[in-house]
Parts: sequence; structure tokens; C-alpha cells
Amino acid sequence: MKPIIDTITAPSAEIRAAAQARIDSLAKPLGSLGRLESIAAQVAAISGTITPAPRRKCTIVMSADHGIVEEGIACAPQEVTAIQTINMLKNLTGICVLSNANGADVRVVDIGIKPNISHPGLIARKVRPGTANFAKEAAMERHEAEQAVLTGIQVVQELAHEGYNLIGTGEMGIGNTSCSSAIFMALTGASADEAVGKGGGITDEALARKKQVISAALALHQPDPADPLDVLSKVGGLDVAGMVGCFLGAAHSKVPVVIDGFISAAAALVACRLNPLVREYLIPSHRSAEPGYVRIMAELQLEPLLHLDMRLGEGTGCPLAFGIVDAALSMLSTMATFDEAMINRDYLVDIRP
Repeated sequence: MKPIIDTITAPSAEIRAAAQARIDSLAKPLGSLGRLESIAAQVAAISGTITPAPRRKCTIVMSADHGIVEEGIACAPQEVTAIQTINMLKNLTGICVLSNANGADVRVVDIGIKPNISHPGLIARKVRPGTANFAKEAAMERHEAEQAVLTGIQVVQELAHEGYNLIGTGEMGIGNTSCSSAIFMALTGASADEAVGKGGGITDEALARKKQVISAALALHQPDPADPLDVLSKVGGLDVAGMVGCFLGAAHSKVPVVIDGFISAAAALVACRLNPLVREYLIPSHRSAEPGYVRIMAELQLEPLLHLDMRLGEGTGCPLAFGIVDAALSMLSTMATFDEAMINRDYLVDIRP
């Protein structure tokens, strides 16, 4: 794993500048297509060309169970993890519907579901059958956290080899907002009030207990904020660790990668702590309703593309962002320049900040 992390390089600054120069030559006021322009330049820089190939898109869904559900702070029974994982493979869930609508694929990985399940489409990479209850003991061993991260890296490498060049990150795991909040608090020192929300939906009383349980667990384990793998192993989840690997693997493979909501953002934060260059490969999709999400975006100095009051998870923000990336690249490759449109651009005034 360390050789992958250590050999991540930044996207091409030269290609980014060339792409931006072309964007500025297009027949429009300077900067008038806003974030589409910066996304196009970013993807060009990652791809190493000002004419990136059309995107072949896939969201990776990491599925795993969480021992912390024993504390009664999750929105649903634990068996829903396995049930919904199978439903994803049957093309019945939110991520499937939105991916179908946006010409994207979905790959589902069993990285730590408690029961053994089988389906022809399932990628079976179980590290262990769910994490332990981190309110009482470490969620997993350090080598298990490393294995889960490496699994995410390998899945992205396999997809890149198949020709996928735009990756999304999703998850399925009852209890994973709890571990994501704990990770965020451990890495940043944020309070439970700043980091802990209602996830898929719990009562006010359960929310108060959730905050207390997570705070007590952090006090018990004292995860080292300077050691992201220590944080993952003590209070993390296998699905989150797998997504950490997806971000690392995408950066190493020179593939842009989309953040979904809070859980995906927590994984992105861990990946950036392991190598800050990962940030240059990230595209945040939507503003999650979880309170910690905004703080993570501030930490990463990123701004989500969409504000849709979404909080489903599964990677559902990713296919929506894929469509925006497609539009940005279409602008870059097919929109006419001032010269092609036979317009004199001497009148232009650059009002960009």
C-alpha cells in the first residue's frame, strides 16, 4: 500500500493551463460557465491532454457491517446492509436508478458484510465479517484496515484497466455515519455537535445517545490524528476504509474521482491525510445534510456542485456529478472559439475574482 501512496503525483499544471487557455478562447464572456470551466481544466490536467476521452463512468459501492449498531444508535436493523446490497445487484436501489439515468455503471463490493451472501455480480473481497463495536473495543486490527484500503485501491486499478476513467464512491452499511463522525472528530478535533447527525433518520433521543457513545469511544481509544490508519482501525469501518483506497487508487491511476456525501467525504479526508495530492483528483458532488459534511469540505477546501438536500448515501450523488463532468468536457472539446465563430474578442473584460 505504501508504494501506491508514495508514488501519487500531481495532475499536470501545464495541461491545466493549456486547457484553461482554450476555455478562455471559447466564444463566451470570460468565466461565464463557472464551475464547468474549472472541472474541465481539472479533468484535462488529470488526463494529461486538453482533449480528454469521453468518460466511462462507474460508482464503486463498498458494503460492510458495523458493530457499533449494538449501541442502538443506527437508523435501521443491521440485516438491512445485506438486503440492500443484494437489491443493488438486482438494480433496484437509488444508486442503480440514478446511474441508469446517467449512463453509468455500478460495482458492488462485499468488503465486510456480516453474513455470507452470494450473487453473480458481487465482488467478494470480505476482510472480516463486520467491525467490532468500537464503543467497547477497536473496530478492527490495523492490518485489517490496511487490507481494506488496499482492496479499494485494487478495485479502482481493475476498473481503470477495463477502461473506466471517471469513478464514484459509494457505500452500504448500517451504522456507518457513526464511524464517519468518529473519524472526522478524531482527525480534526471537532465536537460531537459539529460532527454527529441523524444519518438515515433517528429520534432526538437516539441522536443524543449517538453523540455520547461516539465521544466516549474516542476518549477510550485515543486515536492518533497524525496516523490515519490508527484512526481507521480504532473507530472506522471497512466500507470507509475501502473508499479511502478508492480515492488513493484513483489518484494513483490518474482518474478523477467523485465524492458522494458525508461518509464518502470522511473517506476522502483520510485519503488526503495519507497523501495531500489526492485532493487534486476529487470532485465533490452534493452537499450532504449531515452536519459534519460542511466542515470536511472546509478542511479540504472544496465546494460541492449540487445542493439537493440529499442524504441517502449509496453513492447517489456521483452519477449526478458525472453528468456535469460530461457537460464540462463537451464544452471543452466542441464549443466554438471566438476565431471559429468569427467574433472579435477585444471587448472582453475579465471580471473573475
